[in-house]
Amino acid sequence: MKDNRHIIALLIENESGALSRVAGLFSMRGYNIESLNVAPTNDPTLSRATLVTSGDDRTIEQITKQLNKLVDIVRLVDLTEAAHVEREMMMIKVRATGVQREEIKRLTDIYRGKVIDVTESTYVIEVTGDSEKLDALMSSVGDDHILEVVRSGVISIARGERGLKV
Repeated sequence: MKDNRHIIALLIENESGALSRVAGLFSMRGYNIESLNVAPTNDPTLSRATLVTSGDDRTIEQITKQLNKLVDIVRLVDLTEAAHVEREMMMIKVRATGVQREEIKRLTDIYRGKVIDVTESTYVIEVTGDSEKLDALMSSVGDDHILEVVRSGVISIARGERGLKV
């Protein structure tokens, strides 16, 4: 069986230790979290977590069953199963001197990014998109010019009327 990437959205109690229990479950079972993003929702008692993991169908089923057993989890949905929109944000600090400055600016425009900080020798670029787009920008800039990278991790939401609600 082939490992598949899955995006799992969770509504979780906004309480101390809740996220630790989710991460602990993955750690105890030997599952990997590829990306994890957590923030409060419009309900101050709940946070929404978007978790990216990989595994065959059986592994993903085990993960969702184990997550559903956690008392902190209010609701869970595997967004991979239906139409969804996903995004990630990246800030990338790049070396930009001489003629490279204009080339880096051109690449930023091509990837619909924005230069958010400028020094004599660097740019900090903000770009939003799917993970492949962010990877492609880094590849285009090249390792020689990348000084630092910060990525938010994937966030995702179902398309249409379907949603993650209590």
